[in-house]
Amino acid sequence: MLIAHTPVRLSFFGGGTDLPSYYTAHGGAVLSTTIDKYIYVVLRVHEQSVLQITSSDYRTFYRHEPGTPLLWEGDLLLPRAVLRHFGVTNGVSLFLASEVPPGTGLGSSSSVTVGLVKAISTACGQRLSPAQVAQLACHIEIEVLGRPIGVQDQYAAAFGGFNWMTFDADGVRVEPLALPQATLARLERNTLLMFTGAARDSSEILARQNRASAAREPAVIEALQVTHALALEARRHLLNGALEQFGALLDQAWQHKQRFAAGISNDQINHWYRLACQNGALGGKIAGAGGGGFMLLYCDDEAVERVASVLSEAGLRRMAYRFATDGARVLFNAGLRLRQTGPLPAGPEGNSLPAAQDVR
Repeated sequence: MLIAHTPVRLSFFGGGTDLPSYYTAHGGAVLSTTIDKYIYVVLRVHEQSVLQITSSDYRTFYRHEPGTPLLWEGDLLLPRAVLRHFGVTNGVSLFLASEVPPGTGLGSSSSVTVGLVKAISTACGQRLSPAQVAQLACHIEIEVLGRPIGVQDQYAAAFGGFNWMTFDADGVRVEPLALPQATLARLERNTLLMFTGAARDSSEILARQNRASAAREPAVIEALQVTHALALEARRHLLNGALEQFGALLDQAWQHKQRFAAGISNDQINHWYRLACQNGALGGKIAGAGGGGFMLLYCDDEAVERVASVLSEAGLRRMAYRFATDGARVLFNAGLRLRQTGPLPAGPEGNSLPAAQDVR
């Protein structure tokens, strides 16, 4: 048996500038941290010549018999794609579970991909760096499966911790931020995660944004450029410990984010956000692509509990969390070794994975 876990992330600034359709032309940057909510991957080898995948989140099960085509549809498409990449088609049971609901804006889908890559590569005897794990996860999600997503979530999950990530045509760079403990403690204490009760499929919102970026629509490009500039400013405030200014910038970034694509906000979300600001929140946003999921809010020191109480009365649910420093890792491995029943496919750029690009 092998057990791996991967954290989900909170993206404070720069989300949207990590889509390749935007950053390859304009550059992008994201400020984010991982939190102590995890995706778990459990692998077990058995003697039967079948492949079995179970997901507790989607309450679904998949069984693949040898000699039959691998189905490319349904909720368990992602683990099948990762297993196929590594040439593993039978003799394995795979179990997936998450501490957060899918589709709630915390990057859980890409955390699943990263966790699968980490677990299966380890079980196949490969030692991939965090950058290589993230690059392969991006390749499978974006190039193989054609998902209209960015690349920040995969790198956040693979590296872990509080990071400044930059994106351009040459690749991705990850810079861990060495923040004073007092700054981290206050930021953690004053940042709320409130669940709106609505999970959503962000693919359509991201597809609209992706099309707008690729078409160079002026309003969307301008909003993304302002978002990039605000991320740079937020990084400076954070490094200086100026958290009031950091929180206020969240409000500016949220206003511009709503220009990326239709569906990012709605009347109900706007009502909750106004309610939070009227009771002491300096700024916030809907986490992830938008449309539902978790609302992230930064509050004045004395306003955290008041904002949480008011939003709870309005029907939202608070999720307790802590910042986490670890990325994807194997928690337990009882010498498991997977049988690769087919040739290992080439990496994203030929026969090997691209060179890691990070500044650790």
